Amino acid sequence: MSDLTSNQTAPAAAPEHVHGVSFAEAFWVWVRIAALSFGGPAGQIAVMHRIVVDEKKWIGEHRFLHALSYCTLLPGPEAQQLAIYIGWLMHRTIGGLVTGILFVLPGFLSILALSYVYVIFGNVSMVEGLFFGLKAAVLAVVVQAVFRIGGRALKNNLMIGIAAAAFVAIFFFKVPFPLIVLVAGIIGFFGGRTGSALFKMGGGHKAGWGPVLSDADSLLGESTPPHARPNVGWSLKMSAVLLALWIVPVGALYLALGPNDVFTQISVFFSKMAVVTFGGAYAVLSYVAQQAVDHYHWLKPGEMLDGLGMAETTPGPLIQVVQFVGFMGAYRDPGSLGPLTAATLAAVLTTWVTYVPCFLWIFLGAPFVEKMRGNAALAGALSCITAAVVGVILNLAIWFALHTLFATVRTWTVGPLVLDAPVLSSIVIPSLVLSVSAAIAIFRFKVSAITTLLACAILGVVWKISAG
Repeated sequence: MSDLTSNQTAPAAAPEHVHGVSFAEAFWVWVRIAALSFGGPAGQIAVMHRIVVDEKKWIGEHRFLHALSYCTLLPGPEAQQLAIYIGWLMHRTIGGLVTGILFVLPGFLSILALSYVYVIFGNVSMVEGLFFGLKAAVLAVVVQAVFRIGGRALKNNLMIGIAAAAFVAIFFFKVPFPLIVLVAGIIGFFGGRTGSALFKMGGGHKAGWGPVLSDADSLLGESTPPHARPNVGWSLKMSAVLLALWIVPVGALYLALGPNDVFTQISVFFSKMAVVTFGGAYAVLSYVAQQAVDHYHWLKPGEMLDGLGMAETTPGPLIQVVQFVGFMGAYRDPGSLGPLTAATLAAVLTTWVTYVPCFLWIFLGAPFVEKMRGNAALAGALSCITAAVVGVILNLAIWFALHTLFATVRTWTVGPLVLDAPVLSSIVIPSLVLSVSAAIAIFRFKVSAITTLLACAILGVVWKISAG
């Protein structure tokens, strides 16, 4: 096992004390970061930066942004991958494994507990009101994401055009999200190779979180630690282990239970999601929602919003909502197991196939990340993917609005055109009032998303109890 915990040829010292930071100290710091990781990737990265760079001074500003730029190129939750990267940089492989697990553990446990409450007490007025309020607020949060990401990504007419094309493709023609990502990435890759300024990245996460700490003044320093230098043998060995941990359970479920079993479907579907989740959770959730509701029938439209509300109000990556999707799918189709037992196993399975690939991407590429910096083709691909993501998120916002504000939505099909249209007479006035109030709070008064969500949840409970 020693050769799996260091990418040095010779045996490495135990990671108890590296660069002046004990492993025990680092462990509790990452527990703290995980517990405070609310507010989506921007908020999570801000918390990580404040503690790791400003407070603890483990790594410098340049190295932090260098790692972040690499993580934004990868599929999956960039904040969690950044945690893996920093943990690996500070305490070798074991550090990356522990920080990556800790980052998602609070969210997993919180959503699992809320899922139990949801299926056991879901008909209680207080619980119904809680999620009723959350749905309305989530709509405003998703709209905010459209503006936030759009303002960063759509820096020229080409990027605006890509975003518009992505929206039309997914909203009117139901083109699969992975295909949209693939086409956008190809356009950006070859466009970036031309050197055109149109394909340069419009920006990323801002680093305006305090005084700049130079790499030389950090505990890690500006040199590359021996274990973080490129080592093809180590990278391939770790990648093989992680790939087996990811793929073998999926293959075993397929062979043992068949392709139509809910556990097989969950493992295959969310394994595919782990490969195409570029641009953050909001982008892929539109595709997840459509597939989970319309194709697999794991959820009802309103239940997808309930799950997103859980993920918005608990720590950890927003993509953790997929755990609730898997939970509900197995709860409704438990096979020979009890519903809660099947649902719990499905929640673990969904989380497993969603996050194991994140460790794979980091351990495979992090030692070679310096060679990827400044690569125009990769930067162009990411720019176009991010632009397409804006259009996909706009589709998600409209999809949520239709199923939040209206009790009845009809689907019209004309040739390849598929259009979801609301029945105007079925508008839900309380949802409209809460959604508008949430939007005013977020856009006009700059109230944080978590505060808005909690306030709407309380108002939803009050309304439900008074109406009942």
